[in-house]
Amino acid sequence: MRVKWSGSIGRRLRESQDVVRLLRACLNLSSSTRNGESIHASVVKQGFLAFTSVANSMMNFYAKSGDLGSALLVFNYCIPNKDSVSWNVIIHAHLHRSVASPRGLCFFTQAWAASGFQPNISTLVLVIQTYRYLRAFEAGRTVHASTIRAGCSTVTSLQNSLLRFYAEFQMQLAHNLFDEMTDRDVISWTVMVAAYAQTHEETLVALELFRRMVDSGIKSDGQSVVSVLKACSKSKAVRMGESIHGFVISRALGYDVFVPNSLIDLYSKCNHMDSSLRVFREIPEKNVVSWNTFLSGLVQNEMHSEALTLFDSMRKAGVESDEVTLVNLLQLCKSFLDPDQSKLIHSRILRRGFELNQLVTNSLIDAYASCNLITHAWNQFSNLKTRDAVTWSTMIAGFTHCGMPDEAIAVFREMSHTTEPPNAVTMLNLLEACSLSADMKRSRCAHGIAIRRGLASDVVVGTAILDMYSKCGSIGSSRKVFDLIPHKNVVTWSAIIAAYGMNGFPNEALALLAEMKACGLRPNQVTALSLLSACSHGGLVEEGISLFEELIWDHEVEPCLEHYSCLIDLLARAGKVDSAMNLIRKLHDGLKAGASAWGALLSACRNYENYEFGASALPQVLELEPSGSAGYLLASNMYASGHSWVDATKMRMLAKEGSVKVIAGYSLVYANGKACKFLAGDKHHSLSDELQFTIQQLHSYMKMDVAC
Repeated sequence: MRVKWSGSIGRRLRESQDVVRLLRACLNLSSSTRNGESIHASVVKQGFLAFTSVANSMMNFYAKSGDLGSALLVFNYCIPNKDSVSWNVIIHAHLHRSVASPRGLCFFTQAWAASGFQPNISTLVLVIQTYRYLRAFEAGRTVHASTIRAGCSTVTSLQNSLLRFYAEFQMQLAHNLFDEMTDRDVISWTVMVAAYAQTHEETLVALELFRRMVDSGIKSDGQSVVSVLKACSKSKAVRMGESIHGFVISRALGYDVFVPNSLIDLYSKCNHMDSSLRVFREIPEKNVVSWNTFLSGLVQNEMHSEALTLFDSMRKAGVESDEVTLVNLLQLCKSFLDPDQSKLIHSRILRRGFELNQLVTNSLIDAYASCNLITHAWNQFSNLKTRDAVTWSTMIAGFTHCGMPDEAIAVFREMSHTTEPPNAVTMLNLLEACSLSADMKRSRCAHGIAIRRGLASDVVVGTAILDMYSKCGSIGSSRKVFDLIPHKNVVTWSAIIAAYGMNGFPNEALALLAEMKACGLRPNQVTALSLLSACSHGGLVEEGISLFEELIWDHEVEPCLEHYSCLIDLLARAGKVDSAMNLIRKLHDGLKAGASAWGALLSACRNYENYEFGASALPQVLELEPSGSAGYLLASNMYASGHSWVDATKMRMLAKEGSVKVIAGYSLVYANGKACKFLAGDKHHSLSDELQFTIQQLHSYMKMDVAC
C-alpha cells in the first residue's frame, strides 16, 4: 500500500488492518519511532485500539523498536482482552532483550495460568533457553511436558532448543530425545557433537556422531566442523583431525575464518606445528583470533623465539593486541624469566586498559612471581578489588615459588575469611607451601582442610598430600594417605616410591614396583627415575643397574637423559668413577650428559680423590652451568683436598669475578613442634657451639663405619 506521510494520516485510516500494515512498514524506516508514534496518536483518536489485533501490532512495534516501556504500557492499559498473541509478544519482547529476564518468565507463568493461551514456537524456544541459562532443570522439563500435551513437541527448532537444554544437565536425556527425533537438521547434529566434545570422556562419541551426520547426507556447516575439531583437540586425535581438514577443503568450508582457526588450535595441541603454520599462512584475511591461536600454539610448544617473531609480524600487520595476546606474551616472560619484559608488558596492559581484566591480572601476577619479582606480584594482588579462586591460587603459588612458604600460607588464611572457596588447584598450592616449610603441624592442618572440603579423595590432591608428608619426613603418614586413595594412578605410585626413596627406605621403594605391576599399572619415566634415585641414595648399586636394564632394555620405559644422569650419579656415589665416565662416553646420539651428570662425577672425584677425571669433568660443569655455584665449590674443594691450594683459590676467584651467587645449603629438622633450619657455615646460630661439637662427633662416627 502506498502511503503519503502527512498530519492528516489519521483521517485516511479506516480499516484496522491498514494500521497493522503501516506499523510493519514503519519498522523498516530509519525514523520508525517518530512515525510509529504518529500512527499511535492517530489510532487513539480514531478508536482503533479497541481492536486487539491493532493493540498487539502497536505493542510489537514498540518492542522491536527497543522501547520496551511503551510496549508494556500498551500491554497493561490498552488491551483489556488479551489473547495468545498479546502474551507471546510481551513475553518474547522481554526474553529476547534479556535471556534471564525475571519479568519475562513472570509473564509466561501468568499466561500459562490464563485459559486458552497458546504459546508460539518462538516463545517456547526463548523460555527453554532462559531456563537453561538459569539452570532450572525441573522448570524446563515441565515446559517440555507441556509441549508434548500441546502437540508441538516434534517441531525441529523446539527440539533443538530442548537438546541444548538437556545437554547442560544430563547427556543421556539429550541423547534419548535426539534418538526420538524424526527430522534432524544440521543444528540438531551440531548441538550433540558440540555437547559431547565438551567432555574428555565422550570425545570419541562426538567424532562418531559427526561421521554419522556426514553419512546421513546432512550438509555440514562451519559450526559443526568447529565442534568436531574441538573433540579432536581434546582427544589428541590428529589423524581424525587431518581427515576433517580434508573434508573442509573438499566442501569449501574454510571460508569462515573460525574453521581454520580451529584447525590451527588442533594441530598446535597435537604438536604438529608445521601443519599449524601451513593453515595459518593459507588464511587470506586473518583476524586477531587467528594470530592469538597460532601464538598460543607456539608458546605451548615452547617455540619461544618463533612466538616473539610472530608477535612482531602481528604488530607490523596492524593487528591490535587484545587480552589473549597479552596473556601469551606474559607466558613468554615466564619462560625467559625476563623481569624487564614483564614490566614492559605491564605497561602495555595499562595503555590498552586491561588492568581490570581478571585473566590478564592473574597472568601478570604469575609472570612477576616466576621472574622472582614477588613484590611486584604482591602489589598487583593487593590492588585488586575482586579476586577469584585463580587469583588467590596464583598468589599462593607465587610465594611458594619464591621460597616464602610462610607468606603463601598467610595468603591462604586470608582467603579462608572471604566468600571464595578454595578449589583443587588452591589446595595443591597450599600443600606445596607446607612441603616447603616442612612443618608437620601446618601439613596436618592443610590435610584437614582438604578432607573437610571433600578434596582429599581426589587422586591429584591425595598424591600431593602424600608427597607433602614425605618431604616432612613422615613416611608413615605418606603410606596412610596412599592407602586411602581409592583410585591410584601411575603418578600416585611414583610418588610413594619416591617418598620411600628420599626417606632412606630404598628396598621398600623397590618392592612397591611389583605391587604396582600387580595392580595392572605399567611404570612410566617418572616411576623409573624415582626407583633409580632410591637406589642411588640408598647405595644399591647392583639393584640400580639391574633395574635400569629391566626397565630400559625390556622396553617398559623409553630412556631419557634424566635416567642416564641418575645411573651416572648411582655409580659415582658408589665410587665407580671409571664406570660412570664410561657411561657418559657411551651415551647414544641425541643424548648429551647434562650438568647434573657431570656434577655427580665431579663430586665423586672430590670424594674419591680422582683428580684425572675431575679435571675432565670440571670444564663440562662450568660450561653447562656458568652461573651455578656448585661447580666452582666442588672444584675448589677437590683441589683443596689434593693440597692444590693455587687451583682451589683460582676457582673461588673465578666464581667471584663471574658474580656467581653462592647458595648455602641448609637442613630442616622437625623438633619440639617446629621446623628448625640449619644453614651451612652459619656461626651466628644460638646453638652454634653445641652444633659444631655434635657435627664433629657425627663425622668421626661416619669415618669409623667406613673403616669397619
